[in-house]
Amino acid sequence: MDILQELNEKPSRKKLLYPVNEELSEYLIRQGREVNLPVSHKDLLNFTWSIPIKDEHGNHTLWEKAIYDNRDWDFLKEGLVKIYAILKTEGDLSFVDHLDVARIDYCAFGNSLPFRIRIINKFNSNFDHYYMKISDASRIYGLELEQILSPNRITFFTDKGTLVEEHIPGIAGDVFINEYFEREETNKTRLAKEFVKFNERCFVRLLGDMRSYNFVVVATPDIECYQYRIRAIDFDQQCYEGRKNLYLPQFFKENNPFVHNVLTHLNKESVEQYRAEERSSMAFRVAVSRFRLMELLNIMSRDTISPVEKCNQLKEQLNEYFKTEAFGRCKSMGQVLKLQLKYMLRGNLKLIQEKTRTLKNSSISV
Repeated sequence: MDILQELNEKPSRKKLLYPVNEELSEYLIRQGREVNLPVSHKDLLNFTWSIPIKDEHGNHTLWEKAIYDNRDWDFLKEGLVKIYAILKTEGDLSFVDHLDVARIDYCAFGNSLPFRIRIINKFNSNFDHYYMKISDASRIYGLELEQILSPNRITFFTDKGTLVEEHIPGIAGDVFINEYFEREETNKTRLAKEFVKFNERCFVRLLGDMRSYNFVVVATPDIECYQYRIRAIDFDQQCYEGRKNLYLPQFFKENNPFVHNVLTHLNKESVEQYRAEERSSMAFRVAVSRFRLMELLNIMSRDTISPVEKCNQLKEQLNEYFKTEAFGRCKSMGQVLKLQLKYMLRGNLKLIQEKTRTLKNSSISV
């Protein structure tokens, strides 16, 4: 592989940020996602200095603790606690007196310049987190599609240039590889099954850059064992990249332990079964949320969320993958996604429609 080809195999180092246009803003208002926030992302940028945060082993993380002047700190604390109430209790402020801001962390590495807010309960020292970022249309589309098409639910709000997201709990994929993969209680067959399903979800909805540090593993105790759910935590590269393989987590070297685990514990027939199960589940979600999804996709189709050259590259590769010329007629990444969903889920959607038609006819006969 030459150097140019190797670079093309990798996700973009610095993703372009795209503004939220009027159509998307109106959609967010209709869906209850747009609210008035007492603190903006710009307010958080006014820290005076920062202290690098190290992990439990003394290694530097990508996060820094932001330090503010006392006057700014008092203003931020009050507003950030209120934002937590908006995220968790629909803005009910009855409980804010026993909440406080323990820390504000900043990550200059992230495209959206994220801040991580730690909220602590004064009575029992229990804490929770949420994030404030620069609003980016690609990421907002990704969050909405996660809500509609995935088995997960996620709470987020926007206010002009600010995006607020709840924390997604779980073990970071890279940490899971290093500390949990070889534990005796880890059921590698079930873990392999979930990675196959996660891989399929990402490709069907064109969510890119799912390297191990961009998703978490959630382990739930079950009868005699654990069940696993892999959840994306970074939605910056929703329909952004040009290479088809960047939408398939199996092709990232950071995910090799998960891939090798699949090859070790699953045969080809099982892999195809789990892929089919995931497509079926996604088709049911499409059927249930079809009006909301179509509204979002139509807005997305008229929006620009990726460079033209990346869109053209993806169209060519999907044409080759599906052995068609249909993607060549797409004029935006939104149209590409709409056609991708059609090609990946149309068989399942057809079965759902036939079942619905049969049930309606049976009801009429009775």
